[in-house]
Amino acid sequence: MSDEVLDRAGFIGRWEVARVIADHRGAVEGVFDGFAVIVAEGKAAATYAEEGLLRMGDGPQLTATRAYRWQFSGDAVAVFFVDGRPFHRFRLDAGEVAAEHLCGADLYRVRYDFAGWPFWTARWEVQGPRKDYAMESQYRRVNGA
Repeated sequence: MSDEVLDRAGFIGRWEVARVIADHRGAVEGVFDGFAVIVAEGKAAATYAEEGLLRMGDGPQLTATRAYRWQFSGDAVAVFFVDGRPFHRFRLDAGEVAAEHLCGADLYRVRYDFAGWPFWTARWEVQGPRKDYAMESQYRRVNGA
């Protein structure tokens, strides 16, 4: 782990995002390559916005986006959808931390790994009647960001 502090200021900036998706139900793999920009809002919040190219299996390459609002409080981050609904919470920890979110009957479980900070990963396992996939995202700070 570098000397960089794992706090709100440490997340602010531009990140390369490389994501692999394993759709167990559709027996197809996907790849996303893009960037996430995390921008400070006020004293304790930030917006997370990502955009990149997604290809599932042999399908066409599509532009994909997602956005969240992060609220920092002490050593924790509450993640919200852009419409204000709560998504999940995680602790700012130098190691690995877990969280989950129940969306209807689909359960989303995430493990963040900050051990290599400022390189970090988010590993999602999603299971339910409509979904069954695993997704790993790797984040690497863009120089000068």
